[in-house]
Amino acid sequence: MAQTLRERKRERTRAAIIEAATDLIERNGYDATTVADIAAAAEIGTRTFFSYFATKEEVLFPGSDARIQRSLDAIAAREPHDRPVDVLLAALGGLGAAGADMVGRTAALRLRLTRTVPAVRGAALTRQLEAQEQIAAALREAYPEELDEVTAGALVGAFTGAITGALQALLRDGEGEPDGAEPLDPDAMRARLERAIAVALAPWKTEKAEKTGKTERGGRAEGLVGGGSGDENRTSTL
Repeated sequence: MAQTLRERKRERTRAAIIEAATDLIERNGYDATTVADIAAAAEIGTRTFFSYFATKEEVLFPGSDARIQRSLDAIAAREPHDRPVDVLLAALGGLGAAGADMVGRTAALRLRLTRTVPAVRGAALTRQLEAQEQIAAALREAYPEELDEVTAGALVGAFTGAITGALQALLRDGEGEPDGAEPLDPDAMRARLERAIAVALAPWKTEKAEKTGKTERGGRAEGLVGGGSGDENRTSTL
C-alpha cells in the first residue's frame, strides 16, 4: 500500500535526524554531541526530535524495532509443518537484505561506540537481550509442546549470537581499510553480510536439509514396503 504524504514526510525527517547524528558524532565525538546539536543540524526542534527518538543512544539503533517485528511476524505467519528452526531461519536469515542500519555508516559507528562508550554498550546489550526475550517468548508460545522458557531462549540466543558475531566481524573488517581507500559501498557490504549470515546459519540449514532428506527417504521406504501390490506402492510415492 502506498504511503501517505504524512508518512513520507515522517520518514524523511527520521532519516535526516539519523544522518545528522551520525555526522556530528563522527566529527565531534559522542559525549560532545547533544540532542540540541542533532536537532539543529536536522533543522527541527528538540521536541520534534523526542517524538522520533527517546534518547540520543536510540538514534544509533534506528532499525532494531522493525527487525524484531519482522521476526515476530514470521513466527505468527508460520506454516503448520514449520519447526522452530525453520521459523528462525526465515525470520533471521533475511537480515542480509536489510538497509543501511545494518551495513552503513551508522552501523559502523554503532559498533565503534559500543566498544568505547559505556552508555552505548549498555543500550546495545539491553536491546539485544530484550529482542531475544521477545522472540523467544513468541517462539515458546507458538511451540508449547516442544519448547520451554530455557530451550526457546537457548535456540534464539544461538541464532542471534551467530548473526551478531558475523556482523561485528564484517564491520571490523571494514574499519581496517587502508587510509585513503574507498570504503565498500552499501550494496557490496550487504552482499558480504548475506554471505556471512549464510555461513553463520549453515549448521541449522544443514540439519534441516538432513531431516528433510530422512523424512523423504522414510516416506519412499514406507511406500515400497507397505501393503498392496508393487504397482500401487510405487504410484503412492510419485
